[in-house]
Formats: sequence, C-alpha cells, structure tokens
Amino acid sequence: MSLVPFEEKVWLSSPTMHGDELRYVTEAYETNWMSTVGANINEIERQVAEKVGTDHAVALSAGTSALHLAMKLAGIKPGDEVLCSDMTFSATVNPVVYEGGAPVFVDSEYETWNMDPIALEKAFELHPDAKVVVLAHLYGTPAKLDEILAICDAHGAYLVEDAAESLGASYKGRQTGSFGNIGVVSFNGNKIITGSAGGMLLTDSKEDANRARKWSTQSRENAPWYQHEELGYNYRMSNVIAGVVRGQLPYLEEHIAQKKAIYERYKEGFKGLPVSMNPFDASTSEPNFWLSCIIIDPEAMAPQVRGEQEPLYKSEPGKSSPTEILDAIAALNAEGRPIWKPMHLQPIFRMNPFVTREGNGRRLTNAYIAGGSIGKDGRPLDVGSDIFQRGLCLPGDNKMTPAQQDRIIEAVRRCFE
Repeated sequence: MSLVPFEEKVWLSSPTMHGDELRYVTEAYETNWMSTVGANINEIERQVAEKVGTDHAVALSAGTSALHLAMKLAGIKPGDEVLCSDMTFSATVNPVVYEGGAPVFVDSEYETWNMDPIALEKAFELHPDAKVVVLAHLYGTPAKLDEILAICDAHGAYLVEDAAESLGASYKGRQTGSFGNIGVVSFNGNKIITGSAGGMLLTDSKEDANRARKWSTQSRENAPWYQHEELGYNYRMSNVIAGVVRGQLPYLEEHIAQKKAIYERYKEGFKGLPVSMNPFDASTSEPNFWLSCIIIDPEAMAPQVRGEQEPLYKSEPGKSSPTEILDAIAALNAEGRPIWKPMHLQPIFRMNPFVTREGNGRRLTNAYIAGGSIGKDGRPLDVGSDIFQRGLCLPGDNKMTPAQQDRIIEAVRRCFE
C-alpha cells in the first residue's frame, strides 16, 4: 500500500518566522530607513560579531557578495591558483573566478564530508604557488579545522572560511566563521537564520572591515561629491532585510535544537537499514544540523546512472539508490535533494585541477565511476564523487512534525524492501 501524500508540502528547509521580524521591518518603514543604513544593520553586525567571536562584521546583500569581497581582501589576481573545497555549492567557488583566479579542487574526506587535510597538503605539493584556501563547512558540520589551519600556517596561506551553512556550529567550543582570515555567513531563504536574502563578512581586522564596507557601497570616497578611486559594488545589505535577520537571531539556538532533533529522529528511524547519517566528530564538533543527509552502504546500492540533467535507476530487492529514495520522498509531497555535485564534475570546471589524497585526481577518471578507483586504505580515491553517488539530503524543515517525519522514514525504509 502506498503512503498518502501530505496535504501541504514538507520542505527541505524553509524559513521559520516568529513575528519579531515584522516588528523590525515595520520600524525601518516607519522611520524611513529603507536603504543601506539604519539601526537594524548596525545591530545585526554587532550581534553576529559577538555570537561568532570576531571583532567586526559587515552586512551584505548575499553570502556570495561576502565571498567575493573576501577574495578581493585575499588579494587574488588573474591566474592565481586557489585551493577550494570540491563538494560544495558553486557560490563557494564562483567568486574566485570573478577575480580571475583559477580554482584547484581539493577532495573530501568521509569523517565530516569536508575538505580532506591530507588532500590539501598534497594540493600544496602539486600547486606550491597557491596562497589562498577556500574552505566550506558542508551542511552545517565543521571541517577538520586543527589540521587545515596547521597546513595553511605551514604554507603561509590565507584562509577564507565559508560558513554560509554553519552559523551557530562550533569546533572545540569556538564558532565556525571565526577561524579564517575572513569568515562568511549566509541569510539566504533556506538557511538556519534567514533575512530572505543577505550575508555577512566576518573579520578581526578593522582595516579589512572598512575596505569591505567601502567596496560594498560603490567605493565612494569621503568627499563632498561622488568621488571614486577604485572599483566598487552595490553589495550592502538593506535595513529592511536586516530587520528580518534581527528578528531571527534570538531564535538561532532554538532552530539548532529543532534541527538536531530531526537529525536524531532520522538516525533512530533508520536503524537496521544499510545507511548512515552525514557524520561529524562529536569529540571536537557541534554542528548546527542545518540539513540531515544519508549515505547508502556500498553493498546496498542499486544501479543508478546520472547524466548531465537526468538520472536513471533500477530497483533491486534489499537495495536502493538516492534517485529512488528522492522519488519516494517526492511522491509524499516532500522535498529532498541530491548531495552537492562536486565542483570537479561540473561542466564549467571540468578542466580545472582536482587533487585527492594520493595526488592528481584527474588522472583517475574523466568520466568517473564511483568507487572504481581504490586507494591504499581501501577507500575510493574520489571521495566526493562517491558521497555524491550514494548520498542524499532529506526533508529537514524545522516545522515538520514527528508524525510527518515518521512517514518520510517509512517511505525510505520501503525503498529497501
């Protein structure tokens, strides 16, 4: 018997509003501070810097805007090689290209799904002129920061920390976004705290914060007329968007607790299935649990092929595939998603270098077969591709009820019958 679809869609991660947002937006409206200055902007910059533990925060129109200005602060010039997280959303990497940089993709590891420190060290061996690392904390889980920071320090590298998905997550008691030379967070509509849009650049450098603010307002000079001496951008956050963020921020810990409860219910509900949840090291990290994901055990993978835009799969008793599970979730009127497709597999970046822990990943395969290349430790060399092939993101909206989640769990379990 098929499961009855939900009357209202259960989302992957939609905004959760509380009412305070409207109060601050109305305040901006009533005081006529509708543009890129105002009390809301000042207050969220203060609150986020205090929460994350940086000296300065600059409110911008998007996390991508913050990443772009971070690349400018890092001094990326045309032709510079930049070592980047491979399994991430393209917004992590695109700003490197905005400045003419050449992304070099660094493979993931299985313990956190983030950048592999061993592969990062190998990337510096193969690309010794690289002086900037762009690290993303995937799905709200901190990367192996001790190892990555040590490698960056040893090579004199500038670290841009993309914490767009990990606001509120911590590593050894310290918030993500505070470890790099520059940190970035996002307030996009599906993030754990939203402004409908918006982002923030985080830094301990007053000079860098001032430069970012200037660039974000078209690089206007302190003159009685419009004077411009360097390239600028229209990147500053509006006081209206900042009002939404201001109303959201007091609920960050509540949202994290709700997301964690969803993760734990999935983990309990999938006991006995040949799957595991997106991992983290509990001895060092406390994720914000932004998204709950699963990865299917290799021996339980049913046949699945993904073209550029269309997948094909075959059902087999006792086995399943991400595409089959996502179809079952969609049939319930719920939203799941594939894992981020690694950047080195994206058509736009297929000519860029890709580094695994054993060296040049491009020599392994151009048209990859997940798990087809095995390293000395018995694991696939192309870890990101393997996670992409076997993993998926589950509905994780913090307004989802336990009863709704139980039906999603049941739908997943039926895929393995």
